[in-house]
Amino acid sequence: MSTEILFANMAYSRYDETLTLPYKFSRLLDESGLEDKVKGKTVAIKMHVGGGTSYSTIPPVFIRELARFINECGGDCFVTDHSIHSRRPENRGYAEGVLGCPVLDGCGFLNKYYYEKEVGFKSFRHVDIAGLIHDADFMIDLTHAKGHGSCAFGGACKNIAMGCVTRRTRHEIHGLEGGLTWDKDKCTRCELCIGSCNHYANKFDKNGDYDINFHHCTLCQHCSKVCPTGAIAIDGNNYIDFQHGLALCTKTVLDTFDKGNVYYITFLTQITALCDCWGMTTPSLVPDIGIIAGDDIAAIENAALDLIKTEDLISAGIPEGMELTGKGHLFEQLHGKDPYAQLTELEAVGAGNREYYLTEVK
Repeated sequence: MSTEILFANMAYSRYDETLTLPYKFSRLLDESGLEDKVKGKTVAIKMHVGGGTSYSTIPPVFIRELARFINECGGDCFVTDHSIHSRRPENRGYAEGVLGCPVLDGCGFLNKYYYEKEVGFKSFRHVDIAGLIHDADFMIDLTHAKGHGSCAFGGACKNIAMGCVTRRTRHEIHGLEGGLTWDKDKCTRCELCIGSCNHYANKFDKNGDYDINFHHCTLCQHCSKVCPTGAIAIDGNNYIDFQHGLALCTKTVLDTFDKGNVYYITFLTQITALCDCWGMTTPSLVPDIGIIAGDDIAAIENAALDLIKTEDLISAGIPEGMELTGKGHLFEQLHGKDPYAQLTELEAVGAGNREYYLTEVK
C-alpha cells in the first residue's frame, strides 16, 4: 500500500512571498494532519544541529514555524540532538529565544540519561535510547538530507539511528562495517585525523604512534576519510550489516512510541556530499528541491532519494578532479555504496514500506 508524501516544491511561478518555501511549509503543516496528533502531547523535534562552521543545516525560520504550529495546536515541543553542549547550536541560530522552544541534549547535559534496550545482531548489542526521546509522547523526525560516507545517504533513518542514542550505540553500529587499522609506515603525522575527530578519541603518543580511545570513538571513519596517505583504513567493508544495524536501531527507537506518534519531515535543501556531523559545509550537489513529509519512514526515504537526481548535478559540489562512476544513484557514485540498501533493511525489520506517491502542496 502506497503512502502519501506531501511535497512543498522549491519552484515558484512569480515573485510572490507566499510562493516561497517558508509559506509552503506552513501550508504543508496545515495539510499534514499533525494538528490533532500533537494536541496535549510532549513533542520531541529530532534534528541535526550541525557543528563547527556548518551552515547547510535546516534554517531556523522553518524550525520556528514548526514550533509555533505545535504550540498553537496545544502541543509542548523541544528541539533535541546529541552532544548539544559541545556543538554550540546557538551559533547557528538554534536557541530558545529564536526558535520559540527549548534546545535540549537528548541524553542530558552529562550524556548519562538513557534507556537501554538489548538487541542481538552480531556485535550490535545495545540500543541506548536518549532519555528525552524515550519520554516524549510524540516525535517529529526533522531531517536534512545529504550524502554520507558510511551509509551513502543521511536521511530520516540516520537521523534517528545515530542521533537518538548514546556514543556506545553509535560505536556498535559503526563497528558492524569494520574497525580501524593504522599503517605506521604510511603515516606522515600530519594530524589531519586529529582535527577531524568530533569525539576527541585519537592522538599521537610520545612515541609517535596513533592511539585511539575506543571509549570515545564511534568508528565514524572521519579520520580515515581525511587521511591523505591511506595510513588509516577500515578493516572490513560490511556495508549491508551496517545498514541493517541502522534499520534495527531505528526500529527499536520507533517502538518506544505508540502507533501514529512519529512523523517525518525531510528538507531537500543545500544537499551536500557529507554529513552535517563534519562541522563544515561544502557546495550543494544539486539545486534545492523542497520539503517532503509523511508518516512512513521507508516511503519518505525512498521519495528523497528519487528526487535527488544525478542529471541535476552541480559540478562544484564534488571535489575538484573527482569523476563520478556513472553507475547508480548520485550518492552511490560519490561514496561507492547503494543508498537504496537502507530501504531494503528498513522493510526487513518491519519499519515501513517504501511505496509512495507525491502530493504537491500549492
